[in-house]
Amino acid sequence: MESKLNIPENWTFKNDNVCKHFDDHVRESLPWYDMVTGFVLHFARHFIPEKGLVYDIGASTGNIGSAINGVIEARNAEFHAIEQSLQMAALYKGPQKLHICDALEYDYKSYDFCVCFLVIMFFPVHVRKAFVQNLFKKIKPGGALLIVDKVESPGGYLGTALSRLTISQKLVSKIPDKQILQKELSLAGYQRPISEAILGKEFTRFFQAGEFSGWIATKNEN
Repeated sequence: MESKLNIPENWTFKNDNVCKHFDDHVRESLPWYDMVTGFVLHFARHFIPEKGLVYDIGASTGNIGSAINGVIEARNAEFHAIEQSLQMAALYKGPQKLHICDALEYDYKSYDFCVCFLVIMFFPVHVRKAFVQNLFKKIKPGGALLIVDKVESPGGYLGTALSRLTISQKLVSKIPDKQILQKELSLAGYQRPISEAILGKEFTRFFQAGEFSGWIATKNEN
């Protein structure tokens, strides 16, 4: 079945069609998307305190904010979503407050829970490590930083197998072969998998499917 998303030659989130059909497309491409969103909610319940401060970096249309909104409201937490694309922000359905700005330039306060869900892979490579380190420093004692992203594959045949696993998941979702190839070529130079080395020893992996992984880092009271 042909997708309503018209894949641009050069991928961008400043394209009206891409943003309009993003929610459906990401679920077609990543069958685990809603499951891992549920994992984020699970951790939110554990790490968002009463009157806590929460960030959703790269909020897109508000998937994460909508998923954890019940926790935010129940605990009277302060929520800030950050999204650079005006086109995506126009479709935002999550809780407030939404900041339409570059996540790399935003002035983050010390927080209790922060989520980077499929966003760092779109940042310039040379700024990623410093960005993650800065976010880690901002965690309040007892808080957590959660990252879900596409990660560089290991070398050798295992890397080939993981790459093929990602492709096979898309085929199971019945995305046309041509669209899979078009999307991969469209992302060239725009989406680059992150190196796990930028995360540091503080992060613990809680999820992996093919080339995508999820990690969480916490900060102790002392």
